[in-house]
Amino acid sequence: MATRLSEPAKARKTLPLTERDLADLARLRQDTPEREALAVLAGIKVESVTEAALLHMIFAEGLRAIREKAEEHAYASAAADRLASGKAAEIRRTARRRRPGWADQD
Repeated sequence: MATRLSEPAKARKTLPLTERDLADLARLRQDTPEREALAVLAGIKVESVTEAALLHMIFAEGLRAIREKAEEHAYASAAADRLASGKAAEIRRTARRRRPGWADQD
């Protein structure tokens, strides 16, 4: 079982790639801002990984971006629900009555 990044690989899947996808992968192999950005996001030097690992890095960072967007949407939806139900004003009133944590510091 091969290890990719931090976890063992459980399966290998085929991935259809277009000409543009192949060009993007080739660009990630060159010294470009995109490669630097991926290296920062993944925490690994991109030039030192195999093609399969590179594809995995791109996949993992894409999933992370999707999760962040879904979380952002969920927070916005929860905030809208609170505003619609009138609970936001009640929460603000309660927060104003609380003594701040720094008030007891000498």
